[in-house]
Amino acid sequence: MLIKDKLKATAIHLLLSSFFALLCFMLVFFIIYPSPLAQATGVSGLFLIMLGVDVVLGPVLTFIVYKKNKKTLKIDLLVIVLIQLNALCYGVYSMYQGRPVWIAYTVDRFELVRANDIIGANQKYPTPWLGTKYISVETRVKTANEQLEMMLEESQSGISPAQQPKYYRPFVLTKFEIETRSKSLEVLKQFNDNHLVEKILKQNPKADAYFPLKANAIDMTVLVNKETGEVIKIVDLRPW
Repeated sequence: MLIKDKLKATAIHLLLSSFFALLCFMLVFFIIYPSPLAQATGVSGLFLIMLGVDVVLGPVLTFIVYKKNKKTLKIDLLVIVLIQLNALCYGVYSMYQGRPVWIAYTVDRFELVRANDIIGANQKYPTPWLGTKYISVETRVKTANEQLEMMLEESQSGISPAQQPKYYRPFVLTKFEIETRSKSLEVLKQFNDNHLVEKILKQNPKADAYFPLKANAIDMTVLVNKETGEVIKIVDLRPW
C-alpha cells in the first residue's frame, strides 16, 4: 500500500509539473525566443535540460518523502514545490535576460543582439521588454577619433557596434543598402540542401535576395525584398 500511495502522489506531482513545463515551453519558444531565434541563440538545448531536470526532480523527491500519515508531509511537499518553482522561475528569468532584442543591420549583414549583450544606452532606442525589433547600425561615424574608437572596441574587447545603442539609427535608413548589398538567393544553394532552399523560397515568394544573420550559436538567413527594402522572414538556412 505504501508503494501504491507513493506512486499515486508522484504521478499527480508529475502531471502538475508537466503542465507548468508546457506553459514555460510556450512562453520561451513562442514569445521570448520565436522560431528560428531559439536555434540561433542555442537556448533550445539549455531549456530542455533545465526543464527535464526540474520536471523529474520534483516528482522523484515526492516519491522519496511521501508517507501518507507523516506529520510533516505537507511541509515537506511545500518545500519541494517551492524549490521546484524557484528553480523553474530562475531558469526562465535567466533565459529572459539573454533574449534576442535587436536584429541589427551593419555593413553587409545582420547581427542578432541579445539583451545581455548590450553595452551602454540610448534613450531613443531602449531595450525592448519583449519581442525582437530591427535596427540599423551607423558605422560611418562623423570623426576620425570616433572611427578609431569603434575599431579599437571591436578588435580589442570584441564589442561590436551592433551591441552599442549609441550607434543605432532607424531601420528605414537601410533601404539603399538592402537594394545594393543583398546577396543572390542562388548563393544559398552552395551552403544548403537545394530542395530545402527551394521549399523555403516557395513559402516566401516575395523574397528576392538575402543577408546573413550572425548569431552566437547558429547563423541564419534573412530573406529580403530588394525593391521595397522589406525584411520578409528569418529562416533556418546557412548563409555562408
